[in-house]
Amino acid sequence: MRGILSFGAYVPRLRLQRAAIVRSHAWYDASLAAHRDGARAMCNFDEDAVTMAVEAARDCLAGLDARSVDDLMLASTSLPYASRLNASIVAQALNLDEDIGAVDIAASQRGATSALMQALRGGAGRRALVTASDRRKSKAASAQELLYGDAAGAVLVGEGEVVAEPLALVSRTVDMADHYRGAGSATDTYWEERWIREQGHAAQIPQAISAALRQAGLEPGQVDKLCVALPQKGAAQRIARQAGIAADRVHDTLGATVGNAGCAHPLLMLAHALGAAAPGQVLVLAAFGQGVDVLVLRTTAALAALPPRLGAQGWLARGKAEDNYMKFLVFNDLLTLERGMRAEQDKLTPLSVEYRNRKAVHGFLGGRCAACGTAQWPRSEVCVNPACGATGAQQELPFADTPARIMSYTADRLAYTPNPPACYGMVQFEGGGRLMMDFTDVDEDELAVGLPMRMSFRIKACDAARGYTRYFWKATLAAPMENMHGNGNS
Repeated sequence: MRGILSFGAYVPRLRLQRAAIVRSHAWYDASLAAHRDGARAMCNFDEDAVTMAVEAARDCLAGLDARSVDDLMLASTSLPYASRLNASIVAQALNLDEDIGAVDIAASQRGATSALMQALRGGAGRRALVTASDRRKSKAASAQELLYGDAAGAVLVGEGEVVAEPLALVSRTVDMADHYRGAGSATDTYWEERWIREQGHAAQIPQAISAALRQAGLEPGQVDKLCVALPQKGAAQRIARQAGIAADRVHDTLGATVGNAGCAHPLLMLAHALGAAAPGQVLVLAAFGQGVDVLVLRTTAALAALPPRLGAQGWLARGKAEDNYMKFLVFNDLLTLERGMRAEQDKLTPLSVEYRNRKAVHGFLGGRCAACGTAQWPRSEVCVNPACGATGAQQELPFADTPARIMSYTADRLAYTPNPPACYGMVQFEGGGRLMMDFTDVDEDELAVGLPMRMSFRIKACDAARGYTRYFWKATLAAPMENMHGNGNS
């Protein structure tokens, strides 16, 4: 059977309170108060669509062999590179084999569901990792600034003990420009809301859902969960009513806790729904954007045996409320601050050096001496243990998934960082190996010797003069066990 083998998600730690945005713009547009409830997920300064995709994919692959992946699909409308394969960065960070296929899917809000449908129809024997991630920019004092959110989702598709099997896959393509972003623009332009709702959502989605249910041989009453990737208030309920599906079957759109995650929202909702589902349930996923994609899925008994992962529920539980709207503006390059002399050095990245060290830098692969067992990063031909000194005995050791603890820490207010103080310190890895690392998503007053940490793929530096983003790994707080889930059920 070909279907969904695993799923994962990622939601940034920071949750910007919408009330803070409304307060800042009350002098300009009082009507924004209509969106003041809840929070929107907000990337840290060192996160983007690539780093979030890596984290969602790691969540999806928890307990599984990454080397079994044959194809990688990365869907996003906010990728950092326009003429570089962004998926190749994700593949290297995940230490996938170099003989995989990889593709970026851009310019479509349905990119994730279209990729997922292609993967479900894909070639026999091939496993496809479908990831979706978006960090979209918006104009200050716009509704989108309040309603957007940053997040990522991932789904592994293949044959074997699937956790969800496809019953129907239906697509409709309609050239309706409800919103768009030109090639040289930073933000989207939207048309009139009622027109989008009536001629787009209401006129297209219910019909596609009905067609998918007919294809699956199901009645609307047999749907257990309807996931409509429209976080607007009441939109999913209206769609359900038109499709003949009871309102209590509508799954949480995550609009109040995450916001609209764009291209990533369908996979985020799917991960959230699967995380709360029981075996034998029928899930319907609908995505809108120049047409509609509808997937009808049925969960299986294998869902209960899925290895533990944070999942959408776990990442949501790790959120930290953020009331500083100015921080949001700075992190999204919407406000320029004086960075000081210490931030003025050239950030040139020698591409040849990065390529030669790609396994150590992006894959975070170190070495373990086969002679004495000493772990080290970076890997070298000579063992760093002075009592050993063996040559040519290094075996690859992945540090990214190795638990670690803080040995020492510093909160530096002199070094430049967009989010002072700059926190860093010595990290000791379980089983051996230590490294001086930057810390991220951890507050100064939380730092302590012995604090459990996990590795997170992040932006290390940006070469603004040449438009190049350099990535590496940082240490962040390890997830408490109570946030880990097997099949995701809370």
